[in-house]
Amino acid sequence: MDFIKGLSQKETVEISDILKGEYSGRKVTLKGAVHTIRDMSEFSFVVLRKQDGLVQCVYEEGTVQGFDIKSLREGSTVEVKGTVNTEERAPNGFEIRLTCIKVLSEPAKDSTMPLAISKWKLNTSLETKLSLRPISLRNVRERAIFKIQEGIVRAFRDFMFSKNFTEVRTPKIVAGNAEGGANVFKLEYFGKKAFLAQSPQFYKQTMVGVYDRVFEAAPVFRAEKHNTTRHINEYTSLDFEMGYIDSFEDIMEMEAAMLHYTFQFLSEEYAKEIKLLGITLPDVTKFPTVRFDEAKQLVSEKYNRKIKNPYDLEPEEEILIGKYFKEEHNSDFVFVTHYPSKKRPFYAMDDPKNSKFTLSFDLLFKGMEVTTGGQRIHSYEELVAKMIARGMDVADFMNYLMIFKHGMPPHGGLGIGLERLTMKLLDEQNVRETTLFPRDVSRLEP
Repeated sequence: MDFIKGLSQKETVEISDILKGEYSGRKVTLKGAVHTIRDMSEFSFVVLRKQDGLVQCVYEEGTVQGFDIKSLREGSTVEVKGTVNTEERAPNGFEIRLTCIKVLSEPAKDSTMPLAISKWKLNTSLETKLSLRPISLRNVRERAIFKIQEGIVRAFRDFMFSKNFTEVRTPKIVAGNAEGGANVFKLEYFGKKAFLAQSPQFYKQTMVGVYDRVFEAAPVFRAEKHNTTRHINEYTSLDFEMGYIDSFEDIMEMEAAMLHYTFQFLSEEYAKEIKLLGITLPDVTKFPTVRFDEAKQLVSEKYNRKIKNPYDLEPEEEILIGKYFKEEHNSDFVFVTHYPSKKRPFYAMDDPKNSKFTLSFDLLFKGMEVTTGGQRIHSYEELVAKMIARGMDVADFMNYLMIFKHGMPPHGGLGIGLERLTMKLLDEQNVRETTLFPRDVSRLEP
């Protein structure tokens, strides 16, 4: 009888192994996908794609016995053997002088590559890129985008753990919607009415009563029929909720510290992708804050724009607020605080100085909202009173109200749109560019 005891030693190497060790002049074996083939008449470059980058291999007639380079196709996966040679002009500063090529798999016989994935930037429309997503993601630049996104989530998790937050997993099929409104996906759930979760709000508040500080990185769903460059119907939300706060400013300070850690982490751990994409990381040493009503007045006066909606920020206003604080304070970020109670969910705590406003905020990054958060009502009586004042049926929320009926600390939290944050960091113009497989009003595949 055989037993599995763990990972066995493989003879194949990775790019990272070669970069870390003294491999120049050594024979190696590695596996990868044929990214592109460049015929130079007397020899050919076979560029392999691996999870951590590209490897340039050199094929010369007579050095690889029994193999015809003309039979090799883009998209094939291969195992190659050869000698490592230092070459500064090659990706990662080295190349492999081939002595053996073994084809592991090939594309379908009648297939042709629909996109020139070896180009630096795919010369095609966003619609085509998304329709051919499994292929377009093989492009070096496209891959780098989602490595950066990986880094953001890694940094978020690392930071949360360092501040004694507990990671939780909350349901995505729920009996009620947390944010209110009609923009929910309805489900038939064994004869009962259910929804896809708009937010983990109720559950992360529940877990504050258990662990004090909790976080989650998970999908949320919004049945919005907007077909804009900033809206998608499924996105990843980076959420945290923290108890025993003194004010909603504690939440903003936690986010500011998290973003400082995140960008430092990216600069150290994802330097290759930062350089490849030409990203300039923003200055996060300080974050200006401004009240909602003051922000509207500031941009109205400076840019001669009439205030049209006194209860919310229009996208154009967000852009102008971002422009104002970039010009006046050289900041890509700004916290806009004290949003009107009329436009915030029922659980948002009202400002004790003026109940028309809430102790809540949005964080704008380069003129776009990427975070919404604030302090929550923790008193059972106050929560019920606000629900009744809004004409809500308290009986529909008994499971939620249970946590407050039996005691909750002062608390608050936020949610960050991962795809929007990545979009603005990369200065992309459409959130679908930074969404792996976007879901919007017209797209359910691939």
